[in-house]
Amino acid sequence: MAGHSQFKNIMHKKGRQDAIRSKLFSKLAREITVAAKMGLPDPAMNARLRAAIIAARAENMPKDNIERAIKKASGADAENYDEVRYEGYAPGGVAVIVEALTDNRNRTAGEVRSYFTKAGGSLAETGAVSFMFDRVGLIEFDRKVASEDAMLEAALEAGAEDVSASDDGHEIITTLESLREVAQALEQKFGEPRKAALVWRPQNTISVDDEAGEKILKLVGALEDNDDVQNVYANFEVSDALVARMGA
Repeated sequence: MAGHSQFKNIMHKKGRQDAIRSKLFSKLAREITVAAKMGLPDPAMNARLRAAIIAARAENMPKDNIERAIKKASGADAENYDEVRYEGYAPGGVAVIVEALTDNRNRTAGEVRSYFTKAGGSLAETGAVSFMFDRVGLIEFDRKVASEDAMLEAALEAGAEDVSASDDGHEIITTLESLREVAQALEQKFGEPRKAALVWRPQNTISVDDEAGEKILKLVGALEDNDDVQNVYANFEVSDALVARMGA
């Protein structure tokens, strides 16, 4: 999980800064609205909506904002967003997947392409790099909720594929199909996770030097700052010193 974990949420960390919290809330609300519109507005019956609400709570999004976003899905003025996935290459041959929710495909595609070009990378056709990733379920808990052994035992018993722990917390990997079942079983034992979502997990990661790493981190930051972009994944590793220097 190194490639995912190293920079998995530059936006997640930036989102703790008050200056851009409203942008983060807007992205979270958009995902909640889309999830509610695509299925039932009940998180108990809609796994995607449940995951979106968990993500919003993890960022301390007010309950009123969450409820408004759900109600917006059934309103006459609800926007229509398309789910789009972009794939491309960053410097050093690093593979990048970008997930977006947009009401204007041409605008978003042009903006995403420009970010890649400015970084010295290139946008590719859908499917060009996704074969280097696995689509899996990811569940995260704070480290304090359980010991490594207790989490490992519970997760494997619930049907998880892989479990790891670090100072940042517990990460549980599931198959695409078993995410909801495993998340529910673990929630009964340890409370609500801080994240439960489908992600792109790199099969292997590429180590890049600081020069390429700086360009890649800037590319990821620019993508995640875009209003339409929801998630960014890449299969690279950089030095801890560079991550610290760039504030990622």
